Amino acid sequence: MDTYRPALVFRNHHIATVYPSLFRRVRAVRYERERLTTPDDDFIDLDWSRTGSKKLVIGLHGLEGSSESQYIKGLARIFNDHRWDVVAMNFRSCSGEVNRQRRMYHSGETTDLDFVLKNLIARDVYEEIALVGFSLGGNVALKYTGEQGGRMPSLVKKVVGVSVPMELHTCSLKIEHPANYVYIKRFMNDLKRKFRIKQHLYPDIDASKIFNARGFSDFDEAFTAPVHGFTSAQDYWKRASSLPLLPRISVPTLIINAQDDSFLSDQAYPYEAVEANPHLQLLVPQFGGHVGFHQRHPRGYYWTEERILEFVAGKQDSRK
Repeated sequence: MDTYRPALVFRNHHIATVYPSLFRRVRAVRYERERLTTPDDDFIDLDWSRTGSKKLVIGLHGLEGSSESQYIKGLARIFNDHRWDVVAMNFRSCSGEVNRQRRMYHSGETTDLDFVLKNLIARDVYEEIALVGFSLGGNVALKYTGEQGGRMPSLVKKVVGVSVPMELHTCSLKIEHPANYVYIKRFMNDLKRKFRIKQHLYPDIDASKIFNARGFSDFDEAFTAPVHGFTSAQDYWKRASSLPLLPRISVPTLIINAQDDSFLSDQAYPYEAVEANPHLQLLVPQFGGHVGFHQRHPRGYYWTEERILEFVAGKQDSRK
């Protein structure tokens, strides 16, 4: 795995972070949607990009992302090009239709991933599965893998997390820094919009606290925690973080967190935990921003996508 050396302009972490969502367009991926009904009579939408393979990557998006996020489509393209199937799991309320039940999704919600994974395994189609999560989805993937420990389904051979805020308290405070105002404003607007649609399901929630929330500290205290069974935002952050579970991970797992990621605190670079667990690998390139990592490539692959391919499939792309 080589070192990320971006063009000079992408050494600015804000440009690295914003550029993919504003200007990247992965057009080679076409999805086929499948809706699963959950045990609590809700739904999860899966978007498939198949090649007829016996190998599958499950892609998990970040906060207020979806299967349409360019990093998910980029993941699908590079693995489709190398003859893997890819399925993008849309978290509840993220597929274009707000979910039916009172609960939604959050950084530590792993029961839906468990449901989806077991559903796919039961179909007896795949011989090998990899989990790849970005940002919030990366925390979900790592937390789930740690929770499972030695009980992880044997078909799951590799796990990857990119730009993972694995210690939610300090990362929540970091993203609320004034330098990240544009990002937090967008997140709050999206979350408030979904709350407004489902407001009738929350008669016990003080709507004014939601609409006045200026960051995750406010929003998680007023909504995420009480709706999902936590006593407070602090309780949620503690119990939903993947960092404490890293020692229990028992399948090969790669974490890629850029040094200049303005969303990540120092606790998101778990050098000691990685050193102590032979199943963990950590890449900490100097540049990359948050789910950035642009590079020049004839197929448009981003640097992280090539690193994920190398780790998961054990091969390098030959078309450079």
